Amino acid sequence: MQLINALKRLWRHAAFRRLLTLRVLSQAADGTLQVGMASYILFSPQNQPNAWAIAGVLALTLLPFTIIGPFVSPLLDRWSRRNVALYSDLARATLAAIIGVIIATGATTGAWAIVLFGALLIAMSINRFMLAGLSAGLQHTVDEDEYLTASSIVPTVGPLGVVIGALLGFGARFGLGGVLTADQANAVVFGLSALMFVGSVLVCRGFARDALGPDLSASPTGPSSSLARKLAGDAQGPVSTLAEAARHLRTRPVAVLALGLMAVTRLLFGLLSVAVILAARHLWHPADRPELALADLTLWGLATGVGFILSAPLVPTLVRRWGLRRTAVGLLLLGALNSVVIASSTSKPVIFVTSFFVGLAVQSFKICVDTIVQAHVDEQFKGRAFTFYDMLFNGAFVTAGVLAAFVLPPSGLSAAAFIGIGLGYVACALIFASSARRLGKAAFEKGTEDLTRNA
Repeated sequence: MQLINALKRLWRHAAFRRLLTLRVLSQAADGTLQVGMASYILFSPQNQPNAWAIAGVLALTLLPFTIIGPFVSPLLDRWSRRNVALYSDLARATLAAIIGVIIATGATTGAWAIVLFGALLIAMSINRFMLAGLSAGLQHTVDEDEYLTASSIVPTVGPLGVVIGALLGFGARFGLGGVLTADQANAVVFGLSALMFVGSVLVCRGFARDALGPDLSASPTGPSSSLARKLAGDAQGPVSTLAEAARHLRTRPVAVLALGLMAVTRLLFGLLSVAVILAARHLWHPADRPELALADLTLWGLATGVGFILSAPLVPTLVRRWGLRRTAVGLLLLGALNSVVIASSTSKPVIFVTSFFVGLAVQSFKICVDTIVQAHVDEQFKGRAFTFYDMLFNGAFVTAGVLAAFVLPPSGLSAAAFIGIGLGYVACALIFASSARRLGKAAFEKGTEDLTRNA
């Protein structure tokens, strides 16, 4: 009910409604793309992936933006963020179509293999760049005191879109599996993704060019000074503008703390993800039945995805009652508790249920971090701040893949590893709580005024 009331408050903003629709469509297309990629690379009959193979896939799809992010992030504070979203999804529609054609024709060796994996690499990198722009532009769609409410809804409908897209992709893949060859069915999944990206492009066209910022007139010295600074930044290059953003972030210790702990929690969640992939592929099913492993991974994704979705109504409710600071600490402890439970069992039902709570905790903590960054970072640095955010997000998952290759057995499930993951969440909770006392508890409640005022 509180989620519905929050949506009613925000729904009066036409720009917010369009942003919400855009994010659902774009991430649904991305979810379908990810199913196609997983089916083709990790769950084909000829592949027997280990932790290193999974780390390689994560590096292929996530590391490029982590490397080039610092050099392109200033563009989000100069280019129209609406155009970034528009042309990003137009490019991804084209790339998904190309991937589908390559797989359908069987031209997946030699130079065509380079084209195939290059297209996958670019499509996944573009995704993070686009989402960073949408996150930075969120403040242009709501009022200032609605940051937490908006941050609890918009980033969470993304996982809803991913779940929808994954279900569509999974349904297409297995619905056509008895009619078409595996590669042809995978090609249809990529074609479906391309069509959905076209839909998000059509929605994005409804925004005016400057509707999502950046607002060059936001500078206290006026638009002409801001334009001069923009031109100066163009002349100085990305290194200087990033250094400027880094200096700004150093004056925002609450935001820096939140970003760092977000990266750690994503690394811990990444370890869980790799463990489940390995268990599905090597423990729960015979090696020659990859379709059953993919089905289990889809069910696990649904379990965590439902946790992601339910974080939207959960966080405002908890923050209204306890405040953002206490809520964040409690969520980290929830992640710790369920990680320890996973350490005690290799049962699929136990892992799926506990993964739901881990997903709920991690995504809810992400909402808290989104709110802190929105509230503490100035507009002219927000695009670069959210690009740093996504760089840390991607880097954490790649690091998790590499770490998993060292600490997880071939079956993926290790009691010692999950106890270590639980201790990691506890350490994050202790750091957050002690930092709140040191930096001032009130600083962690900024951006939540619309909730506390209506409590």
